[in-house]
Amino acid sequence: MVKRLAAKQEVVVFFTIVGLGLVIGLVNPAFFTAGHLFNLINSSVVMGIFALGVLVVLLSGGIDVSFTAIAVFAFYSTVKFLGTHNFQGSLLVPFGMATLIGLGLGLVNGFFVSRLKLMTLIATLGTASVFRGFLLTFIGSTIYTKLPSSMVAFSRAYLVEVVQGRARYGLHAGILVLAACALLTWFLLNRTMLGRGIHALGGDRVAAERAGFRIERLQYFIYAFSGAIAGIAGIVHSSMARIAMPSDLLGHELNVIAAVVLGGARITGGKGTVTGALLGTFLVTMITQSLILLGIPSYWQQAVLGALILVGTALPALQAKRKEAVGGALGGVS
Repeated sequence: MVKRLAAKQEVVVFFTIVGLGLVIGLVNPAFFTAGHLFNLINSSVVMGIFALGVLVVLLSGGIDVSFTAIAVFAFYSTVKFLGTHNFQGSLLVPFGMATLIGLGLGLVNGFFVSRLKLMTLIATLGTASVFRGFLLTFIGSTIYTKLPSSMVAFSRAYLVEVVQGRARYGLHAGILVLAACALLTWFLLNRTMLGRGIHALGGDRVAAERAGFRIERLQYFIYAFSGAIAGIAGIVHSSMARIAMPSDLLGHELNVIAAVVLGGARITGGKGTVTGALLGTFLVTMITQSLILLGIPSYWQQAVLGALILVGTALPALQAKRKEAVGGALGGVS
């Protein structure tokens, strides 16, 4: 049983987090303060929501690099529209609008991947540029600091607060949005026929077709789901930052994809879990924010992250080779 647990990528990532945390905490005890841990969790919220959409795409054997562009398009358009109409209503409205916008843009990705049969990386790389260009050209490039009152109230919502010296730290309510998205994604992947189809598509497209799954519809759903999740992440990000800026979130795509892969998702599809994606997200957040406590310069943080990605992708490959070697040896004996 111990060997079985040790073979799981999620377990490896968990103990990496614990080990890295202990090292950082021994060098700088500030790591173990409630304020710093709350900041780490809060910083993981938006990235964690993104990771859930990326996980679904990776499981299907695809890759999406347009999710940050979708998020920016969704939250900026929502904030501008609601601000223009002096909206003062429920928080559900901006969340609903951004989710629908994200879903619609995700369907555009689905069209290029499903109908036009484009490579997923090329398709989403192209749509990311189109979405950003359209946003800046036709919707606007002004930075909005005045958000709807419900989003401002959400930005100040904390589940727990602590005071350290003159500073006040809290666990943001955005963690509840992440938890809800995680539960929804877990249910989709593990308790529905759609989830089985996503796993099957990533494992073997031909076998998935023979099993009766309609691949085109499945791909539309996958990218629509990823887009909707990105829209939700966008509103959470804009609320927590208290700003709507059209140039926001640029360059975060690779960190999110790296986090999901570190959590055990196979880049070629068919394998990955919600737990692994969230653990990978927290590990990447630790690397990008906490290594400074060890006195490590920021440019070395990228090197550490890159090394972990290499190790995280190499281990499953080595385990698969070992299984194949053992299987071949047993077959030869028989």
